[in-house]
Formats: sequence, C-alpha cells, structure tokens
Amino acid sequence: MFLAHRPGAPARTVTTAEDAAGAAWLDLLNPTEEEEALAAEVTGLRVPTRAQLDEIESSSRLFTEGNGVYLSTPLVRKTPDDFFVSPVGFVLMPGRLLTIRYTGFSAFDVVARAVAGEATPLVSNEAGIMLLEAIVDRLADILEHLGQALDGMSKDVFQSEEPSQAQAGALLRNMLRRVGRSGDLSSSVRDSLLGLERISIFLGENKRHDLSDHLQARLATVGRDIRSLNDFVSQTANKVQFLLDATLGFISIEQNNGMKILTVVSFIGVAPTLVAGIYGMNFHDIPELNWKYGYWYSLALMAATVVLPLIWFWRRGWLGK
Repeated sequence: MFLAHRPGAPARTVTTAEDAAGAAWLDLLNPTEEEEALAAEVTGLRVPTRAQLDEIESSSRLFTEGNGVYLSTPLVRKTPDDFFVSPVGFVLMPGRLLTIRYTGFSAFDVVARAVAGEATPLVSNEAGIMLLEAIVDRLADILEHLGQALDGMSKDVFQSEEPSQAQAGALLRNMLRRVGRSGDLSSSVRDSLLGLERISIFLGENKRHDLSDHLQARLATVGRDIRSLNDFVSQTANKVQFLLDATLGFISIEQNNGMKILTVVSFIGVAPTLVAGIYGMNFHDIPELNWKYGYWYSLALMAATVVLPLIWFWRRGWLGK
C-alpha cells in the first residue's frame, strides 16, 4: 500500500505520481515492486528493499545518498499474544519524508491522524520527528506493560502459599516460558532503542537538512527519552535474569525433593533384598512351596510392585509433561 499524507486531509492511496503532489509524508506499507517503482519515480531517489533495511551494519542503516538521508532500524510490534520485530526505513529528502515498513505500527497510525488534523503546513523534518516521538512513546508503553508483567511473575514465584507437588511442575514450566518470552521482548526493545538512538544522533549531526531550533529541541528530548528507556531496559534485563535464576532454583529444589524420596525408598528396599539374597532359599521348611496358587500370587505381587509406584508418582505429579 502506498499512502500520501497531507495536513488537514485524510491519507490518500497513491496510484499515480499526481496523487503524491503536495504530500509531506509518503508511506509505503508492505509495498509491491510496482509501488516501490512508483515511489522512486515520485521522489527521484532509490527506495531501499527489505533486505537492505535488514542490514545490521551502522553504515548500511545511516547514510546519505544524493539529496536523501537514509535511516533504518528494527522495530518491535507487540500483539496481545506475542510480539515480533520488523524493519522500518526512513528516507528524508527536501520537502518530503518517505517511510518503508512491512507491517502496521500503532505509532504510524497516531501520527497519520495527527497530520490529518493539522491545519498548518508540515515539513518533512517535522514529520520525521513526530514519528520518532510516537515510536518512543509506544516503546515506553511496551516497557511499562513488561514491567507490570514481571512484577506479576515475581509474585507468582515467591507466593506465600506453596503449590501442591502435582501443580508445582506445571507452574514452574509455565513460569520459565513466561520469563523467556519477557527476556526476548526486553532484548528486542533494546535493539529498537539502539537503532532509534543512532537515528536521533545522526539527524542531529547531519548537515544535509538542517533542523530548526524548535525541532532540534524536540529531537534532544527524544534522545533523553531514549536514554531513560535504555536505563529501564537494563533494569528489566536484570529482573528477568533474577526471575530466571529464582525459577531454576525452585526447579532444582523440586528435583532434589524427588531424588530424596527416591533415595529413601531405595534404601528401605536394600536391606530386605540383601537378606533375601543370602538366606532366600536356604531353608528346608518354606510353606509357600506348597501353595497351589503361589505362582499366580507371585505374578500379581510383581504387577502390584509396578503399578502401585506408578500410581503414587502420578498422584504427586512426577509423570506429567
């Protein structure tokens, strides 16, 4: 989808070069090859591909070419059930901003509504700063929810009421998955913040398109917000590691308790086995030798020694997933 954003008007789908006339912000959302070619025709600049936006070298993410300033960063998108990372590209040129993305981000929708409700003219630099501000705000919201989730996990790990043996294994396995996902999300947010910080520094030092004093002040505020969020991410990473260590510690305790019980049970059977091995068949009078159903009784006893421990282990939750 190729959209053109103009102040005071809703976004318009761009199908010809005339549709982009007067637009300060052009947005490519999961573009086709035809839409990329049209964007290149409208802007007169090369449109980076997804493979180029996925490059991790700083020189590939931040550079100037012709009249354009090319910027890219990985960006986290959080859904109710999961999250994923997708690259986002910015091409800043005189009078226009071109963005390239491959999934929807709420920050772009927020800025699109703000531009549509803006009556005054909008320059490309201001549109770029607005997007950076909205993206940082969205990442801050993600980190706030992540912090609340980690607080809930901490309460679950250190709850005062000890779960039953059958419940403990399932709870600890679920906790490991939750902590692992939180760690992955924290790492992905850190990567996004790192990319945004590099973009803000590059824009501030770039002389190809000088920013006004007002935009420089807003960009400096974005930089401070990113640094504060980086501090929060570091704290979050430490808490994730603490919860991971605590969960693994409780798992180790559960395993030790199980081994202790098995050791006691095994030790109880050692002495009778030893006595039976020494004296078992060394007596003349053994009443069981004359039992009519002794053979079947022995088979039933052996089956019971297998089934009863399995039932006991199952009731304690040791045979679960």
